[in-house]
Amino acid sequence: MPKYIAGRIVAMIITLFIIMTVAFCVIRLMPMNIFDHPDMPHTVRIMLEEKLHLDKPMYIQYFYFLRGIVMDGDWGTSIKLRPSLPVFEVIVVRVPVTMMLNVISLFISLPIGIIAGTVAAIKQNKAADHVISFLVVLFISIPSFVFASLMQYLLTYVWPIFPTLYKPSASTIPELFMSITLPVIALALGPIATVARYLRGELIETMSSEFLLLARTKGLTHTQAIVRHAFRNSLVPLMNIIVPMFTGIMGGSLVVESIFGIPGMGGMMISAINTGDHPMTIAILLFYSTISLTTILIMDISYGLLDPRIKMGGGK
Repeated sequence: MPKYIAGRIVAMIITLFIIMTVAFCVIRLMPMNIFDHPDMPHTVRIMLEEKLHLDKPMYIQYFYFLRGIVMDGDWGTSIKLRPSLPVFEVIVVRVPVTMMLNVISLFISLPIGIIAGTVAAIKQNKAADHVISFLVVLFISIPSFVFASLMQYLLTYVWPIFPTLYKPSASTIPELFMSITLPVIALALGPIATVARYLRGELIETMSSEFLLLARTKGLTHTQAIVRHAFRNSLVPLMNIIVPMFTGIMGGSLVVESIFGIPGMGGMMISAINTGDHPMTIAILLFYSTISLTTILIMDISYGLLDPRIKMGGGK
């Protein structure tokens, strides 16, 4: 196991380096100029480009970028969104809000999706199964930002139950709860449907297996056999969808945060792209890439914990 984990960490670092290289090149090749302010004198623009090495070839710019990260831990300085502030300092302030929304959404979606998928499998072809299947199709087909806009209109304007926008100044837990409820629900609906659909299919397939029939002959009821035996076997393949589900939540939060005015990474990412703040854009892309790769590593390791029969690292 330690050898396998070390190999996976090395592969993750190599992948992150490739992503960083591609992101740097693509963003620097964008047609928008960093210093495109109409009132900026030409001489000042030349001086700024020389200071940031933008007057040099692409590979030299990338060399200075890597040297700043490795030697000084410097990810660059924000040029337009937060002028003269280090990118790392700006991101550190916004990471907690984004992570709070995504982690809460994930922890809500997993148990609800598992319960819904189990109920649909046990009540196959009955009323409960039809209702859950209809909601699954609905939640998967409609993007999270559509649900966010709809809930914002109905529950903050038509029926003013929740605040329209996120309140960064919330001083109590009830205020914070009311402020993040709608964004969390909007981000969790899609993952709930994904988990429920996948688990329902796995459980229905497992229910016809021989070991489950043997459990029934030992006196277990249909529900007991599913919960005690079929459920754990269905969790292992379920791990395959948790990684894209988490990254899907992260991607959906880009727009949802902007809708509710949440001062997180999503709104900053969109603003950085629109304004041409290249250092900020690259740093946020690397943040999302690091989170996704770390999640994949955790999921790979968890296979051996869920099913001891799985040997990690190809051991004989």
